[in-house]
Amino acid sequence: MNARAAIAPAAARNPVNGARRGWRAALRDEWRMASLTVKLSALLLLLFYLFAAASPVIAPYNPARQWRELPDCAPMRPHLAPPSEWRRGFIYAFPMRLDNPLARHYVEDHSRRTFVRFFDRGHLFTTAPGAPPFFLMGSEGLGRDLFSRIVYGARVSMCIGLVGVAISFSLGIMVGAFSGMAGGLTDSAIMRVCEIEMSLPSFYFLLALAAVIPSGLGTTATFFMIVAIMAFISWAGFARVIRGMAASVRSAPYVEAARALGGSRRRLLFRHIIPAVMGFAAVSASLSIPGYILGESALSLLGLGIQEPAASWGNLLSQAMDPQTIAYFPWVLAPGLFISATVMAFNFLGDHLRDRFDPANSG
Repeated sequence: MNARAAIAPAAARNPVNGARRGWRAALRDEWRMASLTVKLSALLLLLFYLFAAASPVIAPYNPARQWRELPDCAPMRPHLAPPSEWRRGFIYAFPMRLDNPLARHYVEDHSRRTFVRFFDRGHLFTTAPGAPPFFLMGSEGLGRDLFSRIVYGARVSMCIGLVGVAISFSLGIMVGAFSGMAGGLTDSAIMRVCEIEMSLPSFYFLLALAAVIPSGLGTTATFFMIVAIMAFISWAGFARVIRGMAASVRSAPYVEAARALGGSRRRLLFRHIIPAVMGFAAVSASLSIPGYILGESALSLLGLGIQEPAASWGNLLSQAMDPQTIAYFPWVLAPGLFISATVMAFNFLGDHLRDRFDPANSG
């Protein structure tokens, strides 16, 4: 009895640790209840964001480095080295050489080997200086390592969704919640502005705005310009939905009680109305991120987004616009597979969150 009494007040005396244990337990329970598809989606997104965060370590080469003698080289097959040669590397590949320069047909050169070194010179894996390259996913038209460019391209393609959603949803929540709480003429004026913005054809409007981006801007400036343009296009629809939810929450008993007790409009907005719509906002945000990724990919594919020599998954697909290129060099479609996997993973996670926050499933 004494031991039990000593343990119980410990959590009460330290509410921060109790809250941490509560969040950890909730996350563990959520992970256990999630389906295998949701778990694989979460792990896949974690891997892609690791690509973005640790690109210089994961990529074996500089994404701008060119091997002009190896354009459109096919992916190289790794081989396990015998134990007697493990001091040189556990894995090796046979270098590729052009057998037919016109058709860019490569064959393996079995007269020599390229050993892959792990955790060498700050890279997860790479080859020795001066040695032939190891192309895990092949090379593109200028002889640059496609895998390295995909890893560096994750910085743009994976981050643009998070930054864009953070901007558009913050604006949509603030405008929609304020409009729903204010009501009257203010509400009508704000909603008319949203309807005008929503009536614009989004993709063509996006192309028109992207076309005015100066060509001399750097990669970072271009990135934030694209994010700002996409956020400007997408906030109005979300604000309209939030406005309807805020208008219904405004008449809830606990909001009326807070107003009767003298709560200011600002306090009602930030303490009651906005927290009431955050569950829907989290679900909508997860479902909206793929739209930003696809939008950036479309702009870069059309030459209006991130430009060479910087890499994004969209501009890496520009080489795949020619059907003959796809027929002879199908590995150039690898960035498209990464885009598809990312979009599907976000959609699976969004569907899972929607089911969890759906009031009909709470019972």
